[in-house]
Amino acid sequence: MDRRTFLAMGAIGLNCGLGPLPGVASPALNVKFNPRRGGMSVRPFTISISDAALADLGLRLQHTRWTDAVEGADWTYGSDPAFMHQLINYWRAPFNWRAEESRINRLPQFIGTVDGRDIHFLHVRGRGPKPLPLIITHGWPSSFVEFEKIIPLLTDPAAHGGNANDSFDVIAPSLPGFGFSAHPARSGTSSAAVTTLWMRLMTEVLGYRRFVAHGGDIGAGITNRLGRKYPDHVAGIHTMAVPDPPAERSHNLTAAEQTWLALVDTWQAKEGAYEHEQRTRPQTLAYGLNDSPVGLAAWIVEKWRAWSDCGGDVLSRFSMDTLLTNISVYWFTQTIGSSVRMYYETAQAPESPAAMIEVPARIYLTREAVNICPPEYAARSYANFSYGLAPRGGHFMAAEEPALLAQDIREAFRPLR
Repeated sequence: MDRRTFLAMGAIGLNCGLGPLPGVASPALNVKFNPRRGGMSVRPFTISISDAALADLGLRLQHTRWTDAVEGADWTYGSDPAFMHQLINYWRAPFNWRAEESRINRLPQFIGTVDGRDIHFLHVRGRGPKPLPLIITHGWPSSFVEFEKIIPLLTDPAAHGGNANDSFDVIAPSLPGFGFSAHPARSGTSSAAVTTLWMRLMTEVLGYRRFVAHGGDIGAGITNRLGRKYPDHVAGIHTMAVPDPPAERSHNLTAAEQTWLALVDTWQAKEGAYEHEQRTRPQTLAYGLNDSPVGLAAWIVEKWRAWSDCGGDVLSRFSMDTLLTNISVYWFTQTIGSSVRMYYETAQAPESPAAMIEVPARIYLTREAVNICPPEYAARSYANFSYGLAPRGGHFMAAEEPALLAQDIREAFRPLR
């Protein structure tokens, strides 16, 4: 996500209604859960994609109508034709969704009903004397599966070279309209609206009165807002992106700030076409991406390559299985349309200037140049923060460098226990 959109993603607040859970509405899903226990609005959840949905995907991949491309296009014009053929051939075989599904289902998953909205989330209890509750939020075009590798490092640090005193209870929700959370049925689903849902999920549904939060991309906007709006419950935040300050705190920019903001503008001009389409005409885009698995894969994998710290070789950072598991979650849940609509909803409802974030904040920036703001720029939005730059890793840090990210999260929140 570009800098301008990040600001907007963290800047809107409208209540919204969510439609039925994808498992009920879509024949692709066979949702299994137990009845509610003790009157609580939470129930266990198991992913079970139907055989018919798998067969349908196989037929669509088999009968792909490939587009033409200029000779030697590589990634210059967008997703590389040669790589896309390789990816799709792997998706047909040997990629095994059933194996991925089975592995993911080892993680405890739930559906929580918040304000009538069904939210899918992982809830993994920590192994330690006093685990600290931690909510972690993904972005676009990612999903909860990005956190699969980092969760054990956070919940059971002693088993991975750490200290049991640093353990967390990890809650990893799927954003509304992403993955197995319900599709929004009405307008108004913004990251600010999700912030309120997350607060209610943590406090009213799960019963945590005090917790910490982490996020990147859209998740960073939500994390920052949690710290800003709910300091009585949020003990601290760990964020991988910094919001733009309001105009009254943007005067007298340093030379470093001006240079960085010029880089942001250049990046937006060269790389921001996807964002412009998603915030202006998401429905038009959704028809093609929801109907064509190849189109969906091309739209997503281009970003996983461009935004990761892979030096142009996406397979040096992610396996085919990792890429396709994330893409398959979008495909089987039919959530590409509902996910990109968040950009549109954000653009329709700009928010008034934001207050300073007073809770302790750790800013941990990845190697994306467009994301590396100067520390003095961060100081315009945070009253109490530390600033760090990852030695390696990009936009999908939890999947790229889980050990580095887990270590920084542990250290950031250790004084807040």
